[in-house]
Amino acid sequence: MLLSAALAPATHDWFNNSLEAWLTAAITAAALFFVFTISRRLLVARLSELSSRSARRIDDILTAVVRATRIWVLLVISLLIGADSLTLPAHGDHYLAQIAVLVLLWQTAIWAGAAIASWAKNRLERQSIDTADQASVAMIRAMSVISHVVVWLLVVITALEYVFDVHITAVVMSLGVGGIALALAVQNILGDILAALAIVFDKPFDVGDSIGVDTMSGTVEHIGLKTTRIRSTSGEQIIIGNADLLKSRLRNYRRMTQRRVAFNLDVTYDTPPEVLGKLPGLVEQIVSAQTPVRFDRSHVASFGDSAIRLETVYYVLDADYKLYMDIQQAINLDVLRRFTAEQVKFAFPSRTVYVEKSTT
Repeated sequence: MLLSAALAPATHDWFNNSLEAWLTAAITAAALFFVFTISRRLLVARLSELSSRSARRIDDILTAVVRATRIWVLLVISLLIGADSLTLPAHGDHYLAQIAVLVLLWQTAIWAGAAIASWAKNRLERQSIDTADQASVAMIRAMSVISHVVVWLLVVITALEYVFDVHITAVVMSLGVGGIALALAVQNILGDILAALAIVFDKPFDVGDSIGVDTMSGTVEHIGLKTTRIRSTSGEQIIIGNADLLKSRLRNYRRMTQRRVAFNLDVTYDTPPEVLGKLPGLVEQIVSAQTPVRFDRSHVASFGDSAIRLETVYYVLDADYKLYMDIQQAINLDVLRRFTAEQVKFAFPSRTVYVEKSTT
């Protein structure tokens, strides 16, 4: 009996597992780590090639996400899969599951952060460097930071709820009254921030645009997270909350492609009909001689209390206000010269009083 026991093969156990089991787990983990690493490298190379040949932003985002996969995360996952075949101490499986969830949550946050950073980079590259796009650049960077914070908050909340058994719902309910009070306190600020995002993405105006807001007009100097600053035509700076600004009726003068101009000329009633009939054609010649101008119409429009009115409409094919005023000035001076040459008198407000003598 003692001889047979001495001749039997010796068995060595470490932490309730044989040497063969440990070797199997180690080989499995090493093989998986090798496959994961090679797959990551090949996938990054393939996506980078597709991204360089394509103008789609989704390719850049996918490349950034795959490249953000951490080597140590692949190593931990490989070890956890390899250890699945081992006989672990009490609660060992539970602890390994918690570690796996934490590692996956961490990697998910890194993936989301990489996607956000890639999106922000692509958006910034599409913006020009001039001052008109500084507001968009600042807003995109702010959104990137806020998105990163939100992602990590969600990761922390998920980890507390599903890994550490902290009941977030009870905590939130206990802070319900304070949360309502805080929401009421910051609702105007949040409204202005959301309005700023709408301004940046919908772009009703940019920095440098000349706009009209209700009865005010001026040039946009700065678009912030809460307010927009406008330099009025009279010189002072007007500061308006973004939410209030979007509720108003905005007029963006910079985006005008042409300017419609209507003006009236009043002549006296003693103008002969044959001369009066020539005046619309004469005005058309005067207006059409200007550039860049598109003549629309000129008519003897109405009979007023003390004058016959000619109504003329034309378009200045440029949004520049100074150019419009130069053209209108040239038209006015030419009208004055040509009407004087035709002996046409301009009317002014007057009233004729007839006095009848009494016969008694």
